[in-house]
Amino acid sequence: MKYRPLGSTGLQVSVLGFGGSSLGSVFRPVTLDDAIATVRAALDGGMNFIDTSPSYGQTLAELRLGRALEGVPRDSYILATKIGSYSEARGDYDFSAASTERSIEHSLIRLGIDHIDLIQCHDIEFADHDQIVNETLPTLQKLKEQGIVRHIGITGLPLKIFPSILDRVAPGTVETILSFCHYELNDTSLGDMIPYLQEKGVGIINASPTGMGLLTQRGAPDWHPSTATIREGCKKAMEHCRARGVDIVQLALQFACDNEGIASTLVGSANPDNIRANIAYLDQPFDRERLAEVMEILGPIHNFNFTRGLPQHRDEILG
Repeated sequence: MKYRPLGSTGLQVSVLGFGGSSLGSVFRPVTLDDAIATVRAALDGGMNFIDTSPSYGQTLAELRLGRALEGVPRDSYILATKIGSYSEARGDYDFSAASTERSIEHSLIRLGIDHIDLIQCHDIEFADHDQIVNETLPTLQKLKEQGIVRHIGITGLPLKIFPSILDRVAPGTVETILSFCHYELNDTSLGDMIPYLQEKGVGIINASPTGMGLLTQRGAPDWHPSTATIREGCKKAMEHCRARGVDIVQLALQFACDNEGIASTLVGSANPDNIRANIAYLDQPFDRERLAEVMEILGPIHNFNFTRGLPQHRDEILG
C-alpha cells in the first residue's frame, strides 16, 4: 500500500481508503460479523484511512465501525466522520452549532474513540453556505482548539460547492474536500480543480471511483441518478474489458489511485474478500494500453454528469 500526504494536515493516508457506508446496511443486509471482518481486512491490507458518517444506516455504520475497531491501536488508523447530514431519504440536514456539537459527541460514543482525526461537513450542496461559513466552521474550529477534532473538511457532489466555501474562509480553515463521482474513467472533472485545491493547501479525497456502480460488471443500480446515455457508455467500456478478460473495476481503481494529486480514493464494501481484491488490484501491472482503449470508448460521454442540492449549488449539466 502506498501513502500520500493529505494536503497540509500532516496526515499520511493510504491511497486506497475504506468507505464505511456499506457497514450501515445501506446496499444490502450486513451482519456485525461481516462488518468486523471487512474492517479488519482493510486494516490488515494497509488501508489506514477510514471514512464514515452518522447518516449511513442511521448511525448503524458508526456503531459497527466502533465495534470493529475495538482493541485496534488508535494511532494505527486515521478516522474521518461527518456532521450535518442525518438522513438523505428524509432530507434531514442540520448544520447548526448545537446539532454539530451534539453530533460529534454522539459519534465519539458510537465509535469508541476520544477524538476524530477529520470531521467533515457532509453534503453541503443541501446547506446554506452563509451558515457553513459563519456558524458551522467556527463551531468546528472551537472543537479543534479543544482537541476533540483534529482537522476539518467539506464534502458533496457538485464541484462548485468547494470554491463557494474555500474562497470565503481563511487559509487552513477547511483542510480537505471529499468529492465523489468526479474522478473516474468516464468523468475526470475533479482533475481540473486539483491545481486550485493544491494552491489552497487542501487535501483531496476521491470517492466512488466506479461511479456508484457504473463501472462494474453488474452496472448501475436502479436508483442511480445518471442518464441512460452515461449508463450505456459505461456499459460499452465494461463489455470491452470483459471481452478481453479484464475487470473494469481493477482498471478504475488503478486509474484513480494513479493520480498523485489525489491523496486517497475511497472504496466501500461489507465483504472482506472484495476489500482484499481491491487492495490486490493495486499490486497488478497498470495496463495503460487497455486504459487508452477504454478512454477512447468513453470519449463521447466524457465528463457527462448529474447533480443535486439546492438550486444555487448545482453544477451545470453536461450531456
